[in-house]
Amino acid sequence: MPRLTPVALDSNVLINLAAKVEVVLDCLATIKKRIPNPQIIVLPTVILELTYISEFDDNPLLKSLAKLSLIKMVDPWGFVPVDFAPVGHGIVEQIGRKIREKELVPDDQIHDSFVIAEAALYGAAILISSDTHIKDIDRDMLELELRRSDVDCPLIASPWNIVHQFFRG
Repeated sequence: MPRLTPVALDSNVLINLAAKVEVVLDCLATIKKRIPNPQIIVLPTVILELTYISEFDDNPLLKSLAKLSLIKMVDPWGFVPVDFAPVGHGIVEQIGRKIREKELVPDDQIHDSFVIAEAALYGAAILISSDTHIKDIDRDMLELELRRSDVDCPLIASPWNIVHQFFRG
């Protein structure tokens, strides 16, 4: 069986997919066309965020899109929700704390640090996010910090970057 290439999606990407935002649709089409054997994964923190938004957000449209993302995630979209053994969650918390301590993401953006840590711990080749705290992170500093935690740093890109800057031709 061919080796799968894990590609992680942040919650904002899934919400935009549910809303049929063109750049996100193009991004996923580009990934499926250009990456050998992509496996689109949904991380535990992303599932928690979508669940929270779908139940408690004040914006009815956002609430509905989050709920739709959860419903369509596996079928028909074909994404793979992932989880970690309890020890893995502890490692994610440690890596996330280090990311925040190094001020790579603001201290109050705990979930953003967890999304990055989970993508790295899972071995995602790419983490796709529209979140400024994630997509604009200092890549060199992040890579150094993740190496200290014995995990590889995924390529972090926005859907726009995937469509317009990567995989041309």
